[in-house]
Amino acid sequence: MRGPTGFLLCSLLLVAPHCTEVAAQDLQPDPKTPCANWMGGAPGYPGHNGLPGRDGKDGKDGLKGEKGEEGMQGPKGDRGEIGVPGQEGPRGFPGYPGQKGEKGEGAFVYRSAFSVGLTERAPHPNVPIRFSKIFYNEQSHYDTSTGKFLCSIPGMYYFAYHLTVYLTDVKVSLYKKDKAVIFTYDQFQKNNVDQASGSVLLHLSTGDEVWLQVYGEGDNNGVYADNINDSTFMGFLLYPDLDAH
Repeated sequence: MRGPTGFLLCSLLLVAPHCTEVAAQDLQPDPKTPCANWMGGAPGYPGHNGLPGRDGKDGKDGLKGEKGEEGMQGPKGDRGEIGVPGQEGPRGFPGYPGQKGEKGEGAFVYRSAFSVGLTERAPHPNVPIRFSKIFYNEQSHYDTSTGKFLCSIPGMYYFAYHLTVYLTDVKVSLYKKDKAVIFTYDQFQKNNVDQASGSVLLHLSTGDEVWLQVYGEGDNNGVYADNINDSTFMGFLLYPDLDAH
């Protein structure tokens, strides 16, 4: 294609892209016109929200924050159930002695006792010897007017007598309820002062009487007492009958 025909063809090929570009620029519609792009419609409604996306991966823990201020104390809770007793702990050291307590009321103590001496020199035989010198007779269970001990507390009693013997022999016996229980005899030695004694345990009931008397004739009545020689009679309760109190 050399010659005029080839030149014309080459010219057309060079001019065609330029014209196409110009035409393309002329064809762009004005977006502000209602008929943009010749066939443009009315604006559509907003679309629906799309579905939520998937949860992302957990992030890494941040740094520990500063300690906050202490809050107000809450109300007291209900009392819980008693727990199981724990194991016994080690034994502690002994404590200090406490203060002395007040004196309490003691148990009743039964008392019955007497101790008497002779004041007259020669008591009459075959009757109770009346010991009128009182050493002890706090309960008044011994009667100086009769010479007899009267049992007020039943139980076991101890009786004893120690007699000075002078001028003649002595025969004495201890009586319980009109019956002689023990006998004592002492033979007097001239120009001397002798002693006669005896003792016994007796169980007495309430109302029983015990006394000492000279038995036999008047020649056996050497019981003696003065300001330096005594003849004594005594007795006391050892223990009462528990079944009677």
